[in-house]
Amino acid sequence: MGTNRKLRGWVIGYLFILPSIIGFSVFVAYPLLSSMYYALTEWSGYDSPRFVGFENFRYLFTEDPAFWPSIRATFYFVILSVPLSLILGLLLAMMLNKNLTGIKWFRTIFYLPVVVPSIATLTLWQFIYEPQYGLANSLLREFGLPPGTWLTSETTALPSIVLIGLWQVGSSVIIFLSGLQSVPQEMYEAAEVDGASRWRMSLNITLPMITPILFLQLILGIIGAFQAFNQVQVLTGGGPNFSTSLLNYKIYTDAFNGRMFGYAIAEVWVLFVIIMIFTVISYRYSNRFVYYESNK
Repeated sequence: MGTNRKLRGWVIGYLFILPSIIGFSVFVAYPLLSSMYYALTEWSGYDSPRFVGFENFRYLFTEDPAFWPSIRATFYFVILSVPLSLILGLLLAMMLNKNLTGIKWFRTIFYLPVVVPSIATLTLWQFIYEPQYGLANSLLREFGLPPGTWLTSETTALPSIVLIGLWQVGSSVIIFLSGLQSVPQEMYEAAEVDGASRWRMSLNITLPMITPILFLQLILGIIGAFQAFNQVQVLTGGGPNFSTSLLNYKIYTDAFNGRMFGYAIAEVWVLFVIIMIFTVISYRYSNRFVYYESNK
């Protein structure tokens, strides 16, 4: 009797989690395992995949002339864009964390670029960066400065794309703002009684209290930067001379322009491993700079 009741409990329990098991199997496990297989094949997307072992990875690391330039461009983009986005987002959030008249309107204005479709934003920036009649060079000429090369030079193309990313920093600002408003006001009042300056309060109270938010933004920023695609697709097409050919864009061109889906999936796994390494390292050392209330 007791055994039957226990068995019935197990069956009911598994029936409750069955939808989750089916969802995980169909949408996570199967795509993951099948992508592992296709990464080891030569497959154009139309014919049957032909198993080639690790040949895709060997060619990728040793013979593909576009792979290492795309890796350099990707790392350059991540190293440049992530810190700038964090610093600008935090500074704007601190500015908007004031009880001023009309402050809600300012918060809305800073968030507006995020809700605009990225294609529309990038098309606008394409006009701004236009060498002859664009707004950027027109402003430089007004101040007697030489026109910039922007997207047409190997040196300036990638920084110009990073600058566009800063235009859409509004989502980071909102998350930082929520973190700033969660800092207990009593801590500021106690510090003010002790005669602490604004700078000292920001350094010793605000920054430590929002380090979990800062860490979250760091992880999201790294993952997002490694997956950047729209900017390159719309503005530069990977040029000039592969200077903006980020790895995610290269995966797209190899898959859909080169009809090498097996090879592109192998590149996806390389990108996945790179992101995973950065994420694991960040988590490994996060306890050195992230402050959690529960760790007190």
